[in-house]
Amino acid sequence: MSQSLTSFAELLRTAEESAVHLEMRDAYGVENENEEFAAWRKGKRLDPSNRATWWRPWLDLVQEVTNKGVTMRRARIVSEPVSDYIRFEHHGTFTNVAAGEQIRWLPRRSASDLTLPGNDFWLFDGRLVQFNIFDGEGRWVHTDQTEEPAAVRLCASAFEAVWERGVPHEKYNV
Repeated sequence: MSQSLTSFAELLRTAEESAVHLEMRDAYGVENENEEFAAWRKGKRLDPSNRATWWRPWLDLVQEVTNKGVTMRRARIVSEPVSDYIRFEHHGTFTNVAAGEQIRWLPRRSASDLTLPGNDFWLFDGRLVQFNIFDGEGRWVHTDQTEEPAAVRLCASAFEAVWERGVPHEKYNV
């Protein structure tokens, strides 16, 4: 089960200034569900010169939103040594950057003293939080949304703390 990209795209398109995403899992229940991850595990790699083969329609949406002036930032907290799934994500992240996202990586040991929410989230324009809820196997279950000020402040503060400590994608080696 996965969230509808169409409904998420509609939400992302409402952003006027910013959309930030904090990811805190080392794997996202995709081993038997994601053809790209399976192909990567068998040695297939993305060709930086062949944009047509990149993850569509997500990257088109990122480019659409960033082209209208919305800043998109993603921070990933990862255990080290990294999991195969994180290696897969790291390999493909150049496509997100090419589409307009800014991405940083934070080793989990560097986040020990940070106050973090219990779930991954998106924060839109510093006002709406969408928590992504996963089961124990890392499969997406549902989302919860809130504009409750305390939750918004927690997520904004957590993201900025991770972002400040994070390593820019082009400097992070897996």
